Amino acid sequence: MYNVLTLNNISPSGLDCFDKEKYTVGSEASNPEAIMVRSASMLEYEFGDKLLAIARAGAGVNNIPIDRCSEAGICVFNTPGANANAVKELVLAGLILSSRRVPAAIDWAKTLKGQGDAVGKLVEKGKGQFAGPEISGKTLGLVGLGAIGAKVANAALSLGMNVIGYDPFLSVNAALGLKPTVKVVKTLQEIFSEADYISLHLPYNSETKDTVNKESIAKMKHGVRILNFARGELVNTADIIEAVENGFVSSYVTDFPNDELLCHDGIVAIPHLGASTPESEDNCAYMAAVQLIDYVEKGTIHNSVNLPECELAKTADHLLCVIHKNVPAIISQITSFISADGCNIENVASKSKKDWAYTMLDITGDTTAAVKDIESIEGVTRVRVL
Repeated sequence: MYNVLTLNNISPSGLDCFDKEKYTVGSEASNPEAIMVRSASMLEYEFGDKLLAIARAGAGVNNIPIDRCSEAGICVFNTPGANANAVKELVLAGLILSSRRVPAAIDWAKTLKGQGDAVGKLVEKGKGQFAGPEISGKTLGLVGLGAIGAKVANAALSLGMNVIGYDPFLSVNAALGLKPTVKVVKTLQEIFSEADYISLHLPYNSETKDTVNKESIAKMKHGVRILNFARGELVNTADIIEAVENGFVSSYVTDFPNDELLCHDGIVAIPHLGASTPESEDNCAYMAAVQLIDYVEKGTIHNSVNLPECELAKTADHLLCVIHKNVPAIISQITSFISADGCNIENVASKSKKDWAYTMLDITGDTTAAVKDIESIEGVTRVRVL
């Protein structure tokens, strides 16, 4: 039996994937082989010696200590694209909210409570202060054309917008998913100078921190409207507040409130609702569970944030799965030990991802001695036999 620990409430769409004859799943599972998590922080979590994998039912993995997992030979999965439609829909709402001053108008309407029959006249008299432009015919600039960005691009075209996008890592599959009228540009400067609306859809890291700051804002159109449904740290808080208050940025809509951003006219702070739909939670849980099962039972890796995509069918006696540093000579040492210990390699698959690599070997023969020898290789962090 495998133990799967859940650190948050996980949708039954994911939990039902586990065969009850093979898995014990729940919040009380001890010394688990796998963990399913949503938002719970694992940064101080102490790993058990049996832990093979962690699956984040969502895209962001800032709550998981990725480097420490890699050093411990733990595969970390996320679920890119599973919540893409949910986020896309909220981004579309954000486009309207940024233009038509809807939140401020609703708040103002509430102040008319108690005016009785005068409310209708007061509405007609006061509504002009909340007028705003239509999005049709305007240019939307997307920074990032991954699963969410591509969906936003195609939907915005259907709403009559002109769409341009920038993504230096645009994959072939993502490009094929874009409608042909989406204009892919080569530089961020083109987005800044041409877009009436800018929507961020890129990961947060040291290179993307403060993508929107005083310097980049100065390159944008006067009156630009900025949407951030990706990560709060992509936008410098002090700089965006200043730009909104001086009128250079007409509005800023974000799904990542902080204390400084709240209660500013022109800033719409949504309480991180991007993936808060039952459909999204179901999709993320199902995808996370399937990835865990494939890895635990077959050694297959799809959508890992720290290890490469890798798959090899078991056709011989054993499937040997090795997590190791991506450095010279390790694979040759592995294969040498296997041969020296009397085993035969029928098939092999080996992939790398930055500092780490994953090697799968389909082997005939008794692997007992080979496993011990491979575990002794410097740079090898985990060996599994399936």
